[in-house]
Amino acid sequence: MRTTTVGDVTILLPDLDPEDLDQVADLPIDDIRDGLVDGVSWRGEQFADQSIRGCRITGADLGEVSWEAGALYGCEIVGTDLSGATLTGISIERCSFTGSRFTGTRLTDVRLKDVLFDNCRFDYATLNRVSAAGSVAFTNCTLGHGSWSSCRLSGTALRSCDLSDLELESCRLDGADLQGSRLHHFRTPLDNLQGVALGADQLPDLTRLAVEALSIVVRTEG
Repeated sequence: MRTTTVGDVTILLPDLDPEDLDQVADLPIDDIRDGLVDGVSWRGEQFADQSIRGCRITGADLGEVSWEAGALYGCEIVGTDLSGATLTGISIERCSFTGSRFTGTRLTDVRLKDVLFDNCRFDYATLNRVSAAGSVAFTNCTLGHGSWSSCRLSGTALRSCDLSDLELESCRLDGADLQGSRLHHFRTPLDNLQGVALGADQLPDLTRLAVEALSIVVRTEG
């Protein structure tokens, strides 16, 4: 069993042996299992009620795919482009994403459990009703200029991420670990941050959020 720990979050990772995987080039009409998906281009393809299980996906172009229902389980995704993709009602469990791109991606009603996003780009991405059913971590990710609404991400680790211009609305992040993350122009109601963990160096950004939320007028004497 392979695990990794980010702060207080321990994630169960996929444990794949490339020698046990079969090369996959063409997109099948049914589920994909135990496959090695390397450098394929399935850009703009449609997935419906399909599952991808026990696969290693590297250098793939999955930009603008539309995936509704189904599951991604026990997979490693490395250097893969999912820009502009639409993921709706899928479950992602025991998966790791490394150096992958989600620019402009839309995730709706997505369930996450034991998922690690490392050095990924989520700039301009939209997350709506995304929930963490288990351990989830974002490390060294770019999440700026995105929009998250009605997400339930309690206890999630967002370590050393760029949250610049990320907008949160009606989200639950209680117990989330935001230490080391950049909060420049981070936009959220204060109650979305109830119970999060921050570093001392992030307190000026938190003060700015509080001043803006409470419409406090700061004046110099004289």
